[in-house]
Amino acid sequence: MKIISTDSAPAAAGPYSQAVKAEKFVFSSGQLPVDPRTGAVVPGGIAAQTERAIENLKAVLESAGSSLEKTVKTTCFLKDMADFAEFNRVYAGYFTGKPARSCIEASALPRGVLIEIDAISATESE
Repeated sequence: MKIISTDSAPAAAGPYSQAVKAEKFVFSSGQLPVDPRTGAVVPGGIAAQTERAIENLKAVLESAGSSLEKTVKTTCFLKDMADFAEFNRVYAGYFTGKPARSCIEASALPRGVLIEIDAISATESE
């Protein structure tokens, strides 16, 4: 097992890592829409926050030798399911390989954000 850490995504805010690489897979922690340079939640609605959360996830996966294209499963937490269509529009632009996905509404997310995304991704192609 290898702990993954990159300055290109927000640092873990507790006793966990950005991701863990185990054999041929990377298991990411939930990525928030936080600017890694400033540590601030990005302004704007669900589209801007979805884009930032996915960019953070992308940075973590790439630092582990994986990518969004090698993602096999995501879990997406939305503060309000009324944002689903706009979230899905942005998400579809990044995850063109259509990994398996769970998407649930969460009554509260860290730092009052609108979205959090985690992923399981392969590190090698078949």
